[in-house]
Amino acid sequence: MDKFKIAKIISTLTNPPIICIPLFFIICLCISENIGEFIVLEVISLIFASILPMVIILFWAKRLGTDTDISNRTDRFIPMIIGIISYFIGFLICLLLKLDNFLTILLLCYALNTGIVLIITTKWKISVHTTGLSGPVGALILLIGPFGALFGILYPVLIFSRVLLNKHTLAQAICGAVQGFFLTVIEIYLFVDILHIPLGNLISLDYAIFYILAIIVTPIILGFLSYLKPSGKLFALFEIIAFIIFLLLMPFDVFIIFTLISLTSILISLYVGDDFIWYKVLTSP
Repeated sequence: MDKFKIAKIISTLTNPPIICIPLFFIICLCISENIGEFIVLEVISLIFASILPMVIILFWAKRLGTDTDISNRTDRFIPMIIGIISYFIGFLICLLLKLDNFLTILLLCYALNTGIVLIITTKWKISVHTTGLSGPVGALILLIGPFGALFGILYPVLIFSRVLLNKHTLAQAICGAVQGFFLTVIEIYLFVDILHIPLGNLISLDYAIFYILAIIVTPIILGFLSYLKPSGKLFALFEIIAFIIFLLLMPFDVFIIFTLISLTSILISLYVGDDFIWYKVLTSP
């Protein structure tokens, strides 16, 4: 299949209201104690994190006569505002009905992070796709550690998709997830302290940050060299240094995640070829 068609399929399936469906499904499975609780939590997340945001995106795109990505930066404000309202209503419902604390705080994080993305979007078209991926993956990292971090493999795949389709610059695609990962895990722990809401057995904040670093380091190195000067030798040097640091200083499961993300990033670059700047980084002398 043509790589541009593959990129389009990836972009469609990772649209934030769509990608959150399977990821929130797993989150709800992890936090539910019985089938009844799972159904309630899944319905709440499905309505307020997926269906309502998607409806407004489709409505707004049709009204403006544009694609569902709403590629024009200034056209994104209304859908984002409606999304913030939807996430916040979901948070309030969970709070008032005293539903699971983790989902309650996660929906609050969604509302806050979308507000931050909205502010950034007034000046710069940061990637909503990669932000939408990093939020629930960050939550899964806190819940199930390395098994949640495995979903980080989608990060370099999504960068390739959005950049190849000219929907975002490389910096916009990379930064979307970086801010989403860090904001989500830090905010969850921050809200636990501020709101005094117990969350049970989450992995520690420092461990979560290790996993995030394992996911983002190689894409950042490739991105940095893409803007600086494509150089396979420099990439090899930086990657070897990162490899040694993760191997010697990080827990072994974090090192495995770093290795998998690095291999995924390299393989994607080699597959796409000259149409993707990472390929030039890998193949330049």
